[in-house]
Amino acid sequence: MRVSLNWLNDHLDLAGKSTRDLDDLLTFAGIEVEGIEERGGGLDQVVVARVAASEPHPDADKLSVCRVEFGAAAPIQVVCGAKNYAIGDRVPLALPGAALPNGMAIKAGKLRGVESQGMLCSARELNLSSDHEGLMILPPGTPLGVPLASLFKGDTIFELEITPNRPDGLSHLGVARELAVLTQQQLKGPIAHHDAGVLEKEAVDDAIRLDAPDGCPLYTARHIRGVRVAESPDWLKDGLVAVGLRPINNIVDITNYVLLEMGQPLHAFDLAKLEGGIIVRRASEDETFLALDGGEYRLAADDLVIADHARA
Repeated sequence: MRVSLNWLNDHLDLAGKSTRDLDDLLTFAGIEVEGIEERGGGLDQVVVARVAASEPHPDADKLSVCRVEFGAAAPIQVVCGAKNYAIGDRVPLALPGAALPNGMAIKAGKLRGVESQGMLCSARELNLSSDHEGLMILPPGTPLGVPLASLFKGDTIFELEITPNRPDGLSHLGVARELAVLTQQQLKGPIAHHDAGVLEKEAVDDAIRLDAPDGCPLYTARHIRGVRVAESPDWLKDGLVAVGLRPINNIVDITNYVLLEMGQPLHAFDLAKLEGGIIVRRASEDETFLALDGGEYRLAADDLVIADHARA
Protein backbone atom coordinates (compact mmCIF):
# COMPACT_ATOMS: atom_id res chain seq x y z
CA MET A 1 0.00 0.00 0.00
CA ARG A 2 1.49 3.33 -1.11
CA VAL A 3 0.54 6.18 1.21
CA SER A 4 1.15 9.89 0.52
CA LEU A 5 2.23 12.13 3.38
CA ASN A 6 0.49 15.11 1.73
CA TRP A 7 -2.72 13.09 1.57
CA LEU A 8 -2.40 12.08 5.24
CA ASN A 9 -1.99 15.75 6.11
CA ASP A 10 -5.51 16.32 4.80
CA HIS A 11 -6.68 14.35 7.84
CA LEU A 12 -4.28 15.40 10.62
CA ASP A 13 -1.34 17.71 11.21
CA LEU A 14 1.92 15.81 10.79
CA ALA A 15 4.11 18.86 10.16
CA GLY A 16 5.98 18.33 13.43
CA LYS A 17 6.82 14.70 12.69
CA SER A 18 9.90 13.65 10.76
CA THR A 19 9.92 10.77 8.32
CA ARG A 20 11.79 8.73 10.94
CA ASP A 21 9.15 9.57 13.57
CA LEU A 22 6.34 8.33 11.32
CA ASP A 23 8.31 5.19 10.42
CA ASP A 24 8.71 4.41 14.13
CA LEU A 25 5.05 5.12 14.94
CA LEU A 26 3.72 2.89 12.16
CA THR A 27 6.14 0.11 13.00
CA PHE A 28 5.07 0.31 16.66
CA ALA A 29 1.45 -0.08 15.51
CA GLY A 30 2.33 -3.27 13.65
CA ILE A 31 2.34 -1.70 10.18
CA GLU A 32 5.69 -2.42 8.57
CA VAL A 33 7.23 0.38 6.49
CA GLU A 34 8.91 -1.40 3.58
CA GLY A 35 10.24 1.73 1.91
CA ILE A 36 10.18 5.53 1.93
CA GLU A 37 10.42 7.54 -1.28
CA GLU A 38 10.86 11.28 -1.67
CA ARG A 39 8.84 12.50 -4.64
CA GLY A 40 9.26 15.71 -6.59
CA GLY A 41 12.76 16.61 -5.39
CA GLY A 42 15.74 17.55 -7.53
CA LEU A 43 13.68 19.38 -10.17
CA ASP A 44 15.16 22.88 -9.90
CA GLN A 45 17.08 22.53 -13.17
CA VAL A 46 14.21 20.83 -14.98
CA VAL A 47 12.08 23.47 -16.71
CA VAL A 48 8.97 23.68 -18.86
CA ALA A 49 9.80 23.68 -22.57
CA ARG A 50 7.82 23.73 -25.81
CA VAL A 51 8.59 21.41 -28.73
CA ALA A 52 8.93 23.89 -31.59
CA ALA A 53 10.10 21.43 -34.27
CA SER A 54 11.04 17.79 -34.67
CA GLU A 55 12.69 15.79 -37.43
CA PRO A 56 14.12 12.26 -37.72
CA HIS A 57 17.66 11.66 -36.53
CA PRO A 58 19.90 11.23 -39.61
CA ASP A 59 21.60 8.13 -38.21
CA ALA A 60 19.10 6.48 -35.83
CA ASP A 61 15.58 5.34 -36.76
CA LYS A 62 14.28 5.46 -33.17
CA LEU A 63 15.54 8.95 -32.35
CA SER A 64 14.30 12.42 -33.26
CA VAL A 65 16.05 15.77 -33.23
CA CYS A 66 13.89 18.38 -31.53
CA ARG A 67 14.16 22.15 -31.32
CA VAL A 68 12.74 23.28 -28.01
CA GLU A 69 11.96 26.69 -26.54
CA PHE A 70 12.01 27.45 -22.82
CA GLY A 71 12.16 31.23 -22.61
CA ALA A 72 15.86 31.59 -23.38
CA ALA A 73 17.15 33.88 -26.10
CA ALA A 74 17.15 31.09 -28.66
CA PRO A 75 15.78 27.54 -28.93
CA ILE A 76 18.10 24.64 -28.19
CA GLN A 77 18.50 21.25 -29.83
CA VAL A 78 17.69 18.03 -27.95
CA VAL A 79 17.83 14.45 -29.24
CA CYS A 80 14.81 12.48 -28.05
CA GLY A 81 13.73 8.83 -28.22
CA ALA A 82 10.05 9.29 -27.32
CA LYS A 83 7.26 9.31 -29.91
CA ASN A 84 4.20 10.43 -27.94
CA TYR A 85 4.60 14.19 -28.33
CA ALA A 86 3.34 16.65 -30.96
CA ILE A 87 4.69 19.98 -32.14
CA GLY A 88 3.60 22.61 -29.61
CA ASP A 89 3.47 20.26 -26.64
CA ARG A 90 4.90 21.47 -23.36
CA VAL A 91 7.28 18.95 -21.80
CA PRO A 92 9.90 18.79 -19.03
CA LEU A 93 13.42 19.74 -20.16
CA ALA A 94 16.40 18.76 -17.99
CA LEU A 95 19.13 21.29 -18.67
CA PRO A 96 22.86 20.51 -18.54
CA GLY A 97 23.90 20.32 -14.90
CA ALA A 98 20.59 18.86 -13.73
CA ALA A 99 20.71 15.83 -11.43
CA LEU A 100 17.56 13.73 -11.84
CA PRO A 101 15.99 11.85 -8.92
CA ASN A 102 17.14 8.53 -10.46
CA GLY A 103 20.76 9.66 -10.16
CA MET A 104 21.27 10.57 -13.83
CA ALA A 105 23.46 13.65 -14.37
CA ILE A 106 22.50 15.66 -17.46
CA LYS A 107 25.17 17.20 -19.64
CA ALA A 108 25.48 18.47 -23.19
CA GLY A 109 26.91 16.01 -25.68
CA LYS A 110 26.31 14.09 -28.88
CA LEU A 111 23.94 11.20 -29.52
CA ARG A 112 24.88 9.25 -32.63
CA GLY A 113 26.81 12.27 -33.88
CA VAL A 114 24.10 14.90 -33.28
CA GLU A 115 24.44 17.61 -30.65
CA SER A 116 21.99 17.40 -27.73
CA GLN A 117 21.82 20.19 -25.15
CA GLY A 118 19.68 18.52 -22.53
CA MET A 119 17.07 15.79 -22.09
CA LEU A 120 13.29 15.69 -22.49
CA CYS A 121 11.90 13.62 -19.63
CA SER A 122 9.19 11.12 -18.77
CA ALA A 123 7.29 11.33 -15.49
CA ARG A 124 9.10 8.24 -14.25
CA GLU A 125 12.53 9.77 -14.86
CA LEU A 126 11.44 12.69 -12.67
CA ASN A 127 10.00 10.37 -10.00
CA LEU A 128 6.57 11.95 -10.45
CA SER A 129 4.78 8.72 -11.42
CA SER A 130 5.49 5.24 -12.75
CA ASP A 131 4.48 6.25 -16.29
CA HIS A 132 7.44 5.89 -18.64
CA GLU A 133 5.65 5.38 -21.97
CA GLY A 134 6.99 8.57 -23.49
CA LEU A 135 7.47 12.16 -22.42
CA MET A 136 5.46 13.75 -19.67
CA ILE A 137 3.02 16.06 -21.46
CA LEU A 138 2.23 19.17 -19.42
CA PRO A 139 -0.96 21.28 -19.67
CA PRO A 140 -0.96 23.58 -22.75
CA GLY A 141 -0.94 26.83 -20.77
CA THR A 142 2.02 25.97 -18.53
CA PRO A 143 4.45 28.94 -18.61
CA LEU A 144 7.74 28.28 -20.42
CA GLY A 145 10.94 28.24 -18.40
CA VAL A 146 9.23 27.62 -15.06
CA PRO A 147 11.12 25.07 -12.91
CA LEU A 148 9.11 21.90 -12.36
CA ALA A 149 9.91 22.19 -8.65
CA SER A 150 7.43 25.10 -8.54
CA LEU A 151 4.68 23.07 -10.25
CA PHE A 152 4.87 19.81 -8.32
CA LYS A 153 4.56 19.83 -4.58
CA GLY A 154 7.16 17.65 -2.90
CA ASP A 155 5.80 14.57 -1.14
CA THR A 156 6.96 11.58 0.87
CA ILE A 157 5.55 8.19 -0.09
CA PHE A 158 5.46 5.33 2.43
CA GLU A 159 5.32 1.77 1.10
CA LEU A 160 3.40 -0.13 3.79
CA GLU A 161 3.09 -3.88 4.28
CA ILE A 162 -0.51 -4.40 5.42
CA THR A 163 -1.10 -7.78 7.06
CA PRO A 164 -4.43 -9.63 6.55
CA ASN A 165 -5.65 -8.71 10.04
CA ARG A 166 -5.29 -4.95 9.37
CA PRO A 167 -7.57 -4.12 6.43
CA ASP A 168 -8.18 -0.75 8.09
CA GLY A 169 -4.67 0.15 6.91
CA LEU A 170 -5.64 -0.21 3.24
CA SER A 171 -6.65 3.44 2.94
CA HIS A 172 -5.33 6.90 3.74
CA LEU A 173 -8.19 7.52 6.16
CA GLY A 174 -7.44 4.24 7.95
CA VAL A 175 -3.73 5.03 8.31
CA ALA A 176 -4.63 8.58 9.44
CA ARG A 177 -6.93 7.16 12.15
CA GLU A 178 -4.06 5.00 13.43
CA LEU A 179 -1.64 7.94 13.47
CA ALA A 180 -4.23 10.16 15.16
CA VAL A 181 -4.34 7.73 18.07
CA LEU A 182 -0.56 7.38 18.22
CA THR A 183 0.01 11.16 18.10
CA GLN A 184 -3.01 11.95 20.34
CA GLN A 185 -4.58 14.21 17.73
CA GLN A 186 -8.10 14.72 16.47
CA LEU A 187 -8.72 13.96 12.82
CA LYS A 188 -9.40 16.97 10.60
CA GLY A 189 -12.62 16.88 8.62
CA PRO A 190 -14.98 13.88 8.52
CA ILE A 191 -13.84 10.78 10.38
CA ALA A 192 -15.90 8.63 8.01
CA HIS A 193 -17.86 9.01 4.79
CA HIS A 194 -21.05 7.05 5.33
CA ASP A 195 -23.76 9.71 5.21
CA ALA A 196 -25.16 9.15 1.73
CA GLY A 197 -28.01 11.63 2.08
CA VAL A 198 -30.15 9.93 -0.59
CA LEU A 199 -33.06 7.51 -0.50
CA GLU A 200 -32.25 3.81 -0.58
CA LYS A 201 -34.32 0.83 -1.68
CA GLU A 202 -33.92 -2.87 -2.26
CA ALA A 203 -32.98 -3.64 -5.86
CA VAL A 204 -35.31 -5.67 -8.05
CA ASP A 205 -33.84 -8.67 -9.89
CA ASP A 206 -33.79 -7.04 -13.30
CA ALA A 207 -31.61 -4.25 -11.87
CA ILE A 208 -29.23 -6.26 -9.65
CA ARG A 209 -29.33 -10.02 -9.15
CA LEU A 210 -27.06 -12.02 -6.82
CA ASP A 211 -26.52 -15.50 -8.24
CA ALA A 212 -23.48 -16.20 -6.03
CA PRO A 213 -24.39 -14.97 -2.53
CA ASP A 214 -21.68 -17.19 -1.01
CA GLY A 215 -19.03 -15.11 -2.78
CA CYS A 216 -20.82 -11.73 -2.66
CA PRO A 217 -23.55 -11.48 -0.02
CA LEU A 218 -24.22 -7.78 -0.71
CA TYR A 219 -23.94 -5.59 -3.80
CA THR A 220 -25.03 -1.95 -3.82
CA ALA A 221 -25.35 0.43 -6.75
CA ARG A 222 -26.36 4.02 -7.35
CA HIS A 223 -27.64 5.88 -10.40
CA ILE A 224 -25.72 9.13 -11.01
CA ARG A 225 -27.11 11.10 -13.92
CA GLY A 226 -26.06 14.23 -15.76
CA VAL A 227 -22.35 13.37 -15.62
CA ARG A 228 -19.96 14.77 -18.22
CA VAL A 229 -16.82 12.70 -18.77
CA ALA A 230 -13.84 15.06 -18.64
CA GLU A 231 -10.33 15.51 -17.31
CA SER A 232 -10.05 15.39 -13.53
CA PRO A 233 -9.10 18.48 -11.49
CA ASP A 234 -5.44 18.84 -10.55
CA TRP A 235 -5.90 17.94 -6.86
CA LEU A 236 -7.40 14.59 -7.84
CA LYS A 237 -4.77 13.83 -10.50
CA ASP A 238 -1.94 14.82 -8.16
CA GLY A 239 -3.18 12.46 -5.44
CA LEU A 240 -3.38 9.51 -7.80
CA VAL A 241 -0.03 10.19 -9.46
CA ALA A 242 1.66 10.46 -6.05
CA VAL A 243 0.77 6.85 -5.23
CA GLY A 244 1.58 5.50 -8.69
CA LEU A 245 -1.72 5.57 -10.59
CA ARG A 246 -2.22 7.15 -14.00
CA PRO A 247 -5.19 9.54 -14.26
CA ILE A 248 -7.70 8.53 -16.97
CA ASN A 249 -10.80 10.74 -16.63
CA ASN A 250 -12.97 12.11 -13.85
CA ILE A 251 -15.15 8.97 -13.64
CA VAL A 252 -12.33 6.42 -13.45
CA ASP A 253 -10.20 8.68 -11.27
CA ILE A 254 -12.82 9.33 -8.58
CA THR A 255 -13.46 5.59 -8.16
CA ASN A 256 -9.73 5.03 -7.66
CA TYR A 257 -9.57 7.99 -5.29
CA VAL A 258 -12.40 6.64 -3.11
CA LEU A 259 -10.64 3.27 -2.92
CA LEU A 260 -7.39 4.90 -1.77
CA GLU A 261 -9.16 7.36 0.57
CA MET A 262 -11.63 4.97 2.24
CA GLY A 263 -10.54 1.45 1.35
CA GLN A 264 -13.87 0.91 -0.42
CA PRO A 265 -13.54 -0.60 -3.92
CA LEU A 266 -16.12 0.50 -6.46
CA HIS A 267 -16.62 0.63 -10.21
CA ALA A 268 -18.49 2.91 -12.58
CA PHE A 269 -20.51 1.58 -15.51
CA ASP A 270 -22.14 3.50 -18.34
CA LEU A 271 -25.84 2.69 -17.88
CA ALA A 272 -26.49 3.21 -21.58
CA LYS A 273 -24.04 0.42 -22.44
CA LEU A 274 -25.29 -2.22 -20.00
CA GLU A 275 -27.33 -4.99 -21.56
CA GLY A 276 -29.96 -5.62 -18.93
CA GLY A 277 -29.16 -5.27 -15.25
CA ILE A 278 -26.13 -6.28 -13.22
CA ILE A 279 -25.65 -9.94 -12.29
CA VAL A 280 -23.13 -11.12 -9.68
CA ARG A 281 -22.30 -14.71 -10.62
CA ARG A 282 -19.65 -17.35 -11.03
CA ALA A 283 -17.91 -17.52 -14.39
CA SER A 284 -18.94 -20.21 -16.82
CA GLU A 285 -16.37 -22.80 -17.85
CA ASP A 286 -13.82 -21.31 -20.30
CA GLU A 287 -15.53 -17.91 -20.27
CA THR A 288 -13.20 -15.11 -21.45
CA PHE A 289 -12.93 -11.59 -20.14
CA LEU A 290 -11.66 -8.52 -22.03
CA ALA A 291 -9.75 -6.37 -19.53
CA LEU A 292 -8.94 -2.66 -19.58
CA ASP A 293 -5.34 -3.43 -20.56
CA GLY A 294 -6.64 -4.91 -23.84
CA GLY A 295 -5.78 -8.46 -22.83
CA GLU A 296 -8.29 -11.30 -23.01
CA TYR A 297 -8.24 -13.64 -20.03
CA ARG A 298 -9.75 -17.10 -19.61
CA LEU A 299 -11.77 -17.46 -16.42
CA ALA A 300 -12.15 -20.48 -14.18
CA ALA A 301 -15.55 -21.75 -13.09
CA ASP A 302 -15.01 -20.59 -9.49
CA ASP A 303 -14.13 -17.00 -10.46
CA LEU A 304 -16.61 -14.40 -9.25
CA VAL A 305 -17.61 -11.84 -11.87
CA ILE A 306 -19.79 -8.74 -12.14
CA ALA A 307 -21.68 -9.04 -15.43
CA ASP A 308 -24.60 -7.71 -17.36
CA HIS A 309 -26.88 -10.04 -19.33
CA ALA A 310 -24.32 -10.35 -22.15
CA ARG A 311 -20.82 -10.55 -20.65
CA ALA A 312 -18.58 -10.06 -17.65
